[in-house]
Amino acid sequence: MPQTIEADVAAVGVIDAVPKLLEVVCRATGMGFAAVARVTEDRWVACAVRDEIAFGLEAGGELEIATTLCDEVRDTCEAVIIDHVAEDPRFRNHPTPAKYGFQSYISVPIVYDGRFFGTLCALDPRPMVLKDSSAPAMFELFAELIGQHLAARERLAESQAALLDARQVGELREQFIAVLGHDLRNPLASIDGAARLIAKTPIDDRARELLAAMRHSVVRMAGLIDNVLDLARGRLGGGLDMDRSPAASLGETLAHVVEELRLAHPDRDIAAEIAISRAVHVDERRMAQLLSNLLANAITHGSDAEPVRVRATAGPQHFEISVANGGPPIGEAARRRLFQPFVRSSARPHGEGLGLGLYIASEIARAHGGALEVTSDVAQTRFTFKMPIEAAAQAGAEAADATA
Repeated sequence: MPQTIEADVAAVGVIDAVPKLLEVVCRATGMGFAAVARVTEDRWVACAVRDEIAFGLEAGGELEIATTLCDEVRDTCEAVIIDHVAEDPRFRNHPTPAKYGFQSYISVPIVYDGRFFGTLCALDPRPMVLKDSSAPAMFELFAELIGQHLAARERLAESQAALLDARQVGELREQFIAVLGHDLRNPLASIDGAARLIAKTPIDDRARELLAAMRHSVVRMAGLIDNVLDLARGRLGGGLDMDRSPAASLGETLAHVVEELRLAHPDRDIAAEIAISRAVHVDERRMAQLLSNLLANAITHGSDAEPVRVRATAGPQHFEISVANGGPPIGEAARRRLFQPFVRSSARPHGEGLGLGLYIASEIARAHGGALEVTSDVAQTRFTFKMPIEAAAQAGAEAADATA
């Protein structure tokens, strides 16, 4: 979809990961200036910048295209890497390093859907070891990640433009979600690969913090993608996939979910009471997902000053999981819509997530012959999953017979 340079700059500007990527570039290579640039035949425009050497360029700033080496990257679609301009036979007499005062330089192309967008580049007035380091592979991974984000954003815009009337909205949106959910796996793989690569290089404490933040983002994004794909399967296929069996280690699995959330949110108090002394006929992975979604919802929307309370029990007749948190009560109107997709609590309407966690949890509950309910008042908000144990066993038996 053709669009202006300004729109391209804005598209990069809304990618939350870009500032972190540029900081990692500077920390990992030691270079003082890094940027994402939109490069055309006649323009070089900075989309995002990290400047630690007073280079003097900000996002939206422009350089004369003929004075940049990114012009060469655009023509050849190949990276340009310089360790030391003064010792490089190809570039030591080139006017560009002299004009901008750098000795080390790296620029790799950003390409998506077979089209050249621009470059991920960095420079510094000091010489740096780049060619024989992990820098080229790191830059290629980051450039691929940015390209994937831009491609996904463009496909979203194209799909939205194709919604000509209300009858098309539901079908096209769900088809797009199914495609997008799979496409997002590629950027995640790039982030994970880059983090693993950087972890093998000497880095300072700040870079280690950034790597930890990136890994946390990968985990959170993976959860979001799982929810998106479950939505697509539930709407476009035959419902959520289930694999029920007598889960003797269900208590340990749920305890592990609680511990994961504690590690991810060390500032929050999570109190857990898990008393499951018998095997429960469930899909153990789906039960873990249900609890994780309920816990994430409680942490996001609950009061920071009060603990989140988790309780899981398996009695003679029922298996039950509940998650409770303090904070403002959920209004009656909002409660009626909580288990619909793309709905968030009105208490924190701008919280993280797509509004799918509670919907997926309710679908898991329904698939197990149980129900997910909510009660909310000034004292607490509590989500409770309750399932007849006999009904679960019967559902598992029927599923086994159907596949036999």
